[in-house]
Amino acid sequence: MTAFSVATAAYIVAALLFILSLAGLSKHESARQGVTYGIAGMAIALLATFILVVDVSDTLGIVLLLVAMAIGATIGLIRASKVEMTGMPELIALLHSFVGLAAVLVGWNGYLQHPVYALESLERIHSAEVFIGIFIGGVTFTGSIVAFLKLSARIKSAPLMLPGKNYLNIGALVAFVALTIWFVASPNIWLMIIVTLISLALGWHLVASIGGGDMPVVVSMLNSYSGWAAAAAGFLLSNDLLIVTGALVGSSGAYLSYIMCKAMNRSFISVIAGGFGIEASGGDDTDYGEHREIVAEDTAELLKNASSVIITPGYGMAVAQAQYPVADLVRKLRERGVEVRFGIHPVAGRLPGHMNVLLAEAKVPYDIVLEMDEVNDDFADTSVVLVIGANDTVNPAASEDPTSPIAGMPVLHVWEAENVIVFKRSMAAGYAGVQNPLFFRENTQMLFGDAKERVEDIIRAL
Repeated sequence: MTAFSVATAAYIVAALLFILSLAGLSKHESARQGVTYGIAGMAIALLATFILVVDVSDTLGIVLLLVAMAIGATIGLIRASKVEMTGMPELIALLHSFVGLAAVLVGWNGYLQHPVYALESLERIHSAEVFIGIFIGGVTFTGSIVAFLKLSARIKSAPLMLPGKNYLNIGALVAFVALTIWFVASPNIWLMIIVTLISLALGWHLVASIGGGDMPVVVSMLNSYSGWAAAAAGFLLSNDLLIVTGALVGSSGAYLSYIMCKAMNRSFISVIAGGFGIEASGGDDTDYGEHREIVAEDTAELLKNASSVIITPGYGMAVAQAQYPVADLVRKLRERGVEVRFGIHPVAGRLPGHMNVLLAEAKVPYDIVLEMDEVNDDFADTSVVLVIGANDTVNPAASEDPTSPIAGMPVLHVWEAENVIVFKRSMAAGYAGVQNPLFFRENTQMLFGDAKERVEDIIRAL
């Protein structure tokens, strides 16, 4: 057998493993197995690519490839071992930027190392692949960098509101189409430079124009972009597995973004166009009255006498690493005969599935972790709701105030419960920059402090 046939067979196996990985990640129970499939598929893919491209007589080439793989593996292991669960969204955004940058570099290499084609039509197809690959890669690269900076709080999460921002985006797309036609007809390096600059600027502006409250959707969409960038690179490199993998990531990321847009009542087209970032205006100036406070001991009394409890976690629970004492609290309440469930908003935290992973990590039973649609009708019959670190996802303004920046976004109707206890460090607005009138309702009481410490205080009082 030739190296090509071995690599082709390995690519087929790797592609099947990637498909199994996606299937496994669709359920809590099989997620760990799905990750294992993905790791195995990537290991096979790397080995097959090494066999395919290596020249046994080229010692320097072999050494460079091994060194590159070793450096990448080392950086990946170090970053993965150190990152907290709360830092996972920005790490993923940063990794997306690498895929975009790789697509740009592959595109430029495809132009500079231009192959000779016998047919003019193939020549033009190659030119189109180069140009489109660079454009998608550039948008992915800078868009992911901005997402990383926003999620890590290195820049403000508020949307960038340039005058005529939508016209700027449309203008960039029109320019790209026109330049692509020009480049296919007459390739030259100046057009390459121009499209690279346009793609980098467009990627930056698209994500900068989106507010922090919508960043989970943006991360998902950038995941899709990175997949299409990888597929574009696969066409340029004539690598079938890269095309298949890129298509899998691109399509699954796009579908996840669509689901999240429906969950947030956002327009899918607006996500792609970066057109739904709205500046929060005046939300903090509204006088909602005075809030009421409660202490851990009184919260424990409420929980003792409750017949049903729903816990709605958010990013604050992840920051405080409160999932372990929360799981302990759930066990103690269930032992007392209290019905306890979790209500998870589709975009709770800053990454799809963020809260589910934290709760699974703390050994919370899967059957009591419910999605928003499964639990929203039950709040009216609930004795106590514990809002632990959530803010925008439990904001009644989304359904009651049409002028709110988050108007129309489906939220958990926690305010319908008999008692609502909100765990927060302060009265500050949420990540979307919008004040929450829930905090001032008559059936709501604020339990201030570190969420982990307050839950531990409640357990001691119990």
